[in-house]
Amino acid sequence: MTWLFRAISWLPLAFLHALGGLLGWLVYGLSPTYRRRFKANVAQAGIAWPEARPAIAAAGRMAAELPWLWVAQKGRPLGSKLQWDGAEHVEAALAAGKGLVLLTPHLGCFEICAQAIAERFTTPEAPITVLYRPARQASLREVMAGSRERPGLATAPAQLSGVRQMIRALRKGEVVGLLPDQVPPEGLGVWAPFFGQPAYTMTLAARLVQQTGAAVLLIWGERLPAGRGYVVHVLPAPDIAPDASPEAAAATVNAAMESLIRRAPGQYLWGYHRYKQPRGLDIGAAPPTP
Repeated sequence: MTWLFRAISWLPLAFLHALGGLLGWLVYGLSPTYRRRFKANVAQAGIAWPEARPAIAAAGRMAAELPWLWVAQKGRPLGSKLQWDGAEHVEAALAAGKGLVLLTPHLGCFEICAQAIAERFTTPEAPITVLYRPARQASLREVMAGSRERPGLATAPAQLSGVRQMIRALRKGEVVGLLPDQVPPEGLGVWAPFFGQPAYTMTLAARLVQQTGAAVLLIWGERLPAGRGYVVHVLPAPDIAPDASPEAAAATVNAAMESLIRRAPGQYLWGYHRYKQPRGLDIGAAPPTP
């Protein structure tokens, strides 16, 4: 797997995105389960099909660009491939010195967000720490471990030790990032509406803000056409009250994720199994759909 990743990584980004677009349509055409879930999630969100349809190809581009992002760009500046929109929000949050939580859904190129922050705002001594879930395949875990970590960027596993690592980083005034629309393991989430349907939602994002007093911002990486690169968008986030209940805080976070997704539905990962039941969770625990 490592040698294949390295070989693919040196292909032009435009070629990888073109190849990935074909891959996205191939998976969509060959997997009835994926296709049904994709369409059901789009319908649940109330997104018009023409707006969401480009996300079929975008899902393949997300996979195809990983070798370029993880290997070819390691240790190299993103240069002309990167544009910023809202960088001043990051500057202001870091100036406050209370730490910064960055939240992004499975939208566009979320891998580019951490790399962009590391390149412009953080250092090896005070990196951005991102939460990740290790791959199931041993060969891919090896590639991820060696490629994601780089100067100014550290990773934290999605387990208790990783949560402690992120809290320590925030208390030192550093940056952390996570995808709050990931379905957490049983016991680590609450039921909160997501596009009008109850979804088991992680409490970690809000807890990090409530326990440390850190600032919170929304961020997402727009994938430009024809392999031209990416635009990292940073926006203010809604306030998470220190005394908000886990359910209320999770609902606030979900609403913020919805607002980002509606900006670019053609780049959201609609095939993600957002409404699944976490393993070990009683299906009867889910509240009824309003």
